[in-house]
Amino acid sequence: MQVFRSSAIDTATVSAVLAPNASEMLARLTNDMAVGLPVVLQGAQGAVLVALIETLTENRLAALMALGRAELVLTEGRARALGIEAEVAGQKVLRVDLPESFGLGQLKAAAGQGADAAAQPEEMRQAGPAAQLHEAAVALAKSAEMLPALLLVRPDPLQAEAGDLGLSAMKAKDVLDCLAHERRLSNVSSAPLPMAVSDLGQVHVFRTDNRREEHYAIEFGTPDPAQPVTVRLHSACFTGDVLASQKCDCGPQLNGAMRAMAQTGGILLYLNQEGRGIGLANKMRAYRLQDAGLDTVEANHWLGFDDDERDFRLGARMLHRLGIRRVRLMTNNPAKIAILSSQGIEVVERVPLHTPQTSCNARYLATKAAKSGHLMP
Repeated sequence: MQVFRSSAIDTATVSAVLAPNASEMLARLTNDMAVGLPVVLQGAQGAVLVALIETLTENRLAALMALGRAELVLTEGRARALGIEAEVAGQKVLRVDLPESFGLGQLKAAAGQGADAAAQPEEMRQAGPAAQLHEAAVALAKSAEMLPALLLVRPDPLQAEAGDLGLSAMKAKDVLDCLAHERRLSNVSSAPLPMAVSDLGQVHVFRTDNRREEHYAIEFGTPDPAQPVTVRLHSACFTGDVLASQKCDCGPQLNGAMRAMAQTGGILLYLNQEGRGIGLANKMRAYRLQDAGLDTVEANHWLGFDDDERDFRLGARMLHRLGIRRVRLMTNNPAKIAILSSQGIEVVERVPLHTPQTSCNARYLATKAAKSGHLMP
């Protein structure tokens, strides 16, 4: 084992090795925002302080507003729900100048933490185009599975303030580049696991490079990598998989895939991307909106999210790590086929998943077919 000695390595090298890389810095910023700390984003026009509205407190709001000009940063979908029009069409992220009188309760309502989507005051009816700083702020919020609504403050001067406060800082471009890049996966552990449907089971645990997420590959039988392997990409659904929710078809799809693989062999990729990648808390918010009349996609947009925030490239990387290149994919979602194919996994056959339609999930299934392109059997 190589041991670094003080005489064998200079100070600059030590600093370079021990300093956080872009992925590690991104994890730090995401965690800081989730627990309520503002962070510093640096861009071409200087640097700004950014805080999630969802975790903002009265004291921190007052302190941030005292530092300089404040803006509300929203997605286009959330702005539309609030009656805010974009000055430039086609922008996915928008900014609104915030009146000094705007309080925390109004901010929380604007973020979507309640069921109130009433129009904002007259001075907030129009939103300006976003810069890279605003886009990075929204991307960070989504990465943390928090509501993508943020307070952005431009203090002057910022650098001294940020240094004194000990806040995490990162270039906006580096945030966007890091989030767009495929997350590295490590196979951290595996062990045999006899299950009710199959005595021959094995679980492989993968972890992403931000160390927050774990994803699982469950083998049934002894799949032969030389032949097309039956595979299911299944996104976590606590309500459907664990509680047997009647609002979706996730539980029946999971159980059906497991029973089929127990007979023929295969691999279930269980991706921790709850609620189409928005997290369980936001999924419950979406459910409340669905009870009020919105469909699945409309509820996501109302909260500020896209139709689907999941990253299926993770599944492809897991298959590559397991040495699998050709699959029979159990899915009704053509997007999964397209993503796997683009990542070097050959889908030789699509295996439809038949699940029962009930009065509780009929609208959900219809929305998946009409708005998400699912091929319902």
